[in-house]
Amino acid sequence: MIFYLFILLLIAQRIGELVLARNNEERMKKEGGLEFGTTHYPWIVLLHLGFFISLFAEYTLLDQTPSVYWKIWLSLFLLAQVGRVWVISSLGPYWNTKIIVMPSAEPVSRGPYKYVKHPNYVIVAVEIIVISLLFNAYFTAIIFSCLNAWMMSVRIPIEERALSNLTSYAGHFSKNNKK
Repeated sequence: MIFYLFILLLIAQRIGELVLARNNEERMKKEGGLEFGTTHYPWIVLLHLGFFISLFAEYTLLDQTPSVYWKIWLSLFLLAQVGRVWVISSLGPYWNTKIIVMPSAEPVSRGPYKYVKHPNYVIVAVEIIVISLLFNAYFTAIIFSCLNAWMMSVRIPIEERALSNLTSYAGHFSKNNKK
């Protein structure tokens, strides 16, 4: 029962984030924002949908139970959620699930962006592992961690290139690295 409640809450959270992202996308595009990575975005959606399906299937079909280490995994998950909120609030009206760049905008350098270039991708990677391990879904943890790493190897260079070409992103991070 706890598994199904957890998954429902997680899905509700993700739907809320998609609504926020869609609202930000519409506003940003009206203000001149340009979208990049449109060919790989459907694959990201499929990856996340596949993660939920795989988690559900592995848990129910293999008759899994929550991990005996559930307190550790749940604590890490909750910490990742704090990070997720920090990322979203730091980007504010620019947060999105898509790569949308506002030409000539100043790069965000507050919150976790002060320390890491792509903190949201780190959080997603942690979530995939931790959520899977919370429910002993080892196959899901391995398969979707690998798929996510591959997807990020496609997405991050596209995002970096778009930000570098349209904003002061490249110079901003080289200055910050010299401090």
